[in-house]
Amino acid sequence: MSNTSALKQANGQHQFGWAISDKIVSETTPGKIDVWSAFSPLAGHVPKDALNLGQGFMSFGPEPWVLEAHNAALQDVMANHYSLPRGRANLRQAVSKYLSESFKLPNGRQLDANTEVQITAGANEGMFAFATAFLQPGDEVILFEPFFDQYIAQVTFNGGTPVFVPIRPPANASTSNVSAKEWKVDLDELRKAITPKTKMIWINTPHNPIGKVFDEEELRGIGKVAEENDLLILSDEVYDCLTFGEEHVRIAALDDFWKRTVTVGSAGKSFAATGWRVGWAVGPPNLLTPLMAAHTRIVFCVNSPAQEAVASGITQALENGFFDRQREEYESRLKVMREGLDQLGLPYTIPDGAYFILINTERLEIPEDFEVPDMIAQRAADWKAAWFVAQTAKVVLIPVTDFYNKAHWSLGEKYIRIAFCKDEDTLRAASERLLALKPYIRAQ
Repeated sequence: MSNTSALKQANGQHQFGWAISDKIVSETTPGKIDVWSAFSPLAGHVPKDALNLGQGFMSFGPEPWVLEAHNAALQDVMANHYSLPRGRANLRQAVSKYLSESFKLPNGRQLDANTEVQITAGANEGMFAFATAFLQPGDEVILFEPFFDQYIAQVTFNGGTPVFVPIRPPANASTSNVSAKEWKVDLDELRKAITPKTKMIWINTPHNPIGKVFDEEELRGIGKVAEENDLLILSDEVYDCLTFGEEHVRIAALDDFWKRTVTVGSAGKSFAATGWRVGWAVGPPNLLTPLMAAHTRIVFCVNSPAQEAVASGITQALENGFFDRQREEYESRLKVMREGLDQLGLPYTIPDGAYFILINTERLEIPEDFEVPDMIAQRAADWKAAWFVAQTAKVVLIPVTDFYNKAHWSLGEKYIRIAFCKDEDTLRAASERLLALKPYIRAQ
């Protein structure tokens, strides 16, 4: 490629004249590193022997009976070939059986596995297909901050414009532990963010990274705003099987919101199989049909053997009580991690769902002579804090400003995220390592 062509690309113009979105330019600019690469021991920036409590993948695999189902599918000739774009019948039927009751459909009916369930390549692709199906250039999408960082690309790659509404922490979050319940959406702020260009609202519950489980009142308030403005709703509920003492409520199950809502879920979170890339989208046929059309062009179909394994996994889990047992195991992991953080002495947000804890770092005093590379120095304060933790305690955590619009970094730069989807021995070892930070914590 000539220097002129490279310059055009760097300025958002392909050498053949095609327009390139600012997001693509940002993510492909030479020298710019994303948060997942910067804070991964495998990438070579943080110590290779650091414990990775940053990224949300498990340190353990699927249950043996789920793996057995996968192995059995691999021995089935037809299960190794193309599936219907809609998804394999066994899995759609299993999802219907698994989720129908929670959607509270009229007269107690079941989800129609042929028209109201769509299998996707992880929840991520389901959300992308939703955006592809319904967004036109210039359409605005309401995102609650902090947000899962993939949302931005899913919206902007499809011509949409993100509009941000914060989920605000309580005033005492920097001085004491707080409940995720205390992080709140201001409905007046939400209403003010809506314009004639607004097309949809995206919500995530249980929430990454806060751990908030939106209650019925909060969901009803958001749904009413969508209803008043005739907006679509995308509900990301990939952690629906991981709540701690709180009921998971689906916004699509409330009032008349079903008709405007697509709900996405994930087998990766349900069965510790994030690399299988099997998810689903649930909603009314008039919304799933365009989503399936987009999905067909994006990936055509999802990994066939993994679909069969997940179908068997759901069926067996409903019989053997796996989801309740898994929830108890995560509650135990949360307890272990909280005990470690209490010894450390930095305040944190106590999650009601998912597997993340937000640690407030305002009292963490980093020495003035502590050196940080340019890729860290040019970012918000939480990047420096996470880098200091990785280098000093050899525990990788994730800076939270990557879950905020740059204009709102100030709302997130006091926090770093810890993922406790690890075995308890790893969590205890990490807790011991984090005690190396105690000399740098300012007394209240």
